[in-house]
Amino acid sequence: MHIPDNYLSPATDAVLAVAMVPIWVRSARKVQEELDQRQVSFIGMAAAFSFLLMMFNVPLPGGTTGHAVGGTLIACLLGPHAACLAVSVALGIQAVLFGDGGILAFGANCFNMAFVLPFVGYACFRLIAGSAPSPGRRMVALFVGSYVGLNVAALVAAIEFGIQPLLFHDAAGQALYCPYPLSVSVPAMCIPHLLVAGVVEGVATVAIYEFVARVAPEYLVHKASEKPLGKGSLVPVMALVAALVVATPLGLMAEGTAWGEWGADEIAETGAGYVPAGFENGFEWEALMPDYSFGGLPDAVAYILSAVAGVALLVIAFKLVSSFVGKRDMAAA
Repeated sequence: MHIPDNYLSPATDAVLAVAMVPIWVRSARKVQEELDQRQVSFIGMAAAFSFLLMMFNVPLPGGTTGHAVGGTLIACLLGPHAACLAVSVALGIQAVLFGDGGILAFGANCFNMAFVLPFVGYACFRLIAGSAPSPGRRMVALFVGSYVGLNVAALVAAIEFGIQPLLFHDAAGQALYCPYPLSVSVPAMCIPHLLVAGVVEGVATVAIYEFVARVAPEYLVHKASEKPLGKGSLVPVMALVAALVVATPLGLMAEGTAWGEWGADEIAETGAGYVPAGFENGFEWEALMPDYSFGGLPDAVAYILSAVAGVALLVIAFKLVSSFVGKRDMAAA
């Protein structure tokens, strides 16, 4: 679901980036108002789950690949505004350091995965869970909310892809950017996410949320239940993150490329029959570790190093942010 550069027109990129600015501003204000210093610091750990889940590619119908995002997971742990910031920072690190998602398309990717996904997913979760859900009802709400959130985000991305040839084409009718119309982009994006990726998102959300709620409940914003879950420790959470880091090379086993993330030479071979002009003269970013590779190291080793780097940056970033957040009464958290 990471849209690379040159698939969307500069105008589309600009509109979506501008749309994200007030969302980021409001999210930052809400986080400052609603979370204490400890919880703001924990956003980095929650963002690490999202970053790592996005590295676990799974095969999808049609020969492409996809991944979970974890946006609804973070929204249910810490609120949708925290999720917006967490996923946005994770996407920024992926784009700048690893070339996963475009630099110019950063606003579009954030709109889809850091705004639409967690807010829709969280709204569905709250609707199903109610104010004081039983454990079983909470798990159903977590699964359905995350499943719906991911699929709505996939639909929005498909629309962004599909309107490009309609709005931006040359005199001969050839698309300047993404060449696939809505009749292609919507089923190509939505069917695999409905069948596989959404299920992976739901299972991962339920498993990680329930684990964190059991071992470190004091870090959560308890909006799904009126009953306190007790106190715990971050050590098991850090151990889970470490285990996921070590396991990330499993994401290399999925063959193929995610739909809509092909290079210019691959586009001509995937049904378009030509390379759009926007790709020939488009923007290119030289990432430090492109596609999570580094210095000729074995893919598995480079993947783990990339995971370590991403997690470390996220944890440090939100730890630094938390130092500027006024410390409130921890007993009330």
